[in-house]
Amino acid sequence: MRRFERDDLPVMVAYRSHPEVARLQSWTPEWSMVDAEEFLRRDRVIALGTRGAWTQVALEERSTGTVVGDLALHFLATQPHTVELGITLAPAHQRRGLGSEALRGVITWLFEQHGAHRVLAQTDARNASMRRLLDRVGLRQEAELREADWWKGEWTTLCIYAVLAREWATG
Repeated sequence: MRRFERDDLPVMVAYRSHPEVARLQSWTPEWSMVDAEEFLRRDRVIALGTRGAWTQVALEERSTGTVVGDLALHFLATQPHTVELGITLAPAHQRRGLGSEALRGVITWLFEQHGAHRVLAQTDARNASMRRLLDRVGLRQEAELREADWWKGEWTTLCIYAVLAREWATG
């Protein structure tokens, strides 16, 4: 995991503009190089760990150095030592354990090195792959908010997952 560089943007555009990737994300399949450049401009000025801000890290495959996706971190301004995570993987790199490895690594880092108390993730109930991933890495589902989120023109159900530092340490 590392911060994004300009050379990573074409790969990022390729996976973020994929219709199946964009379907349940905050962007659309029209996500472009202009969007990627604006993302990088904004992301570069935000220090990792800034409360109230989302930051992104590139997920890089160790053996090839290829960017395979990104991991988003949101250090909540309203709750101290609470971090929300999100993850996006390119379709060709899904179902290979890379998401599990990245999430476990960043969650461990947040608890052990950053002093986080609670880590959470939210996902659309229809995103079965993400729900399985969150279960697999040790987050528990805390809530299912039925038709509580107006998303891309329809009411959707939002599932909230979390883990506490003391649970992670004993997990």
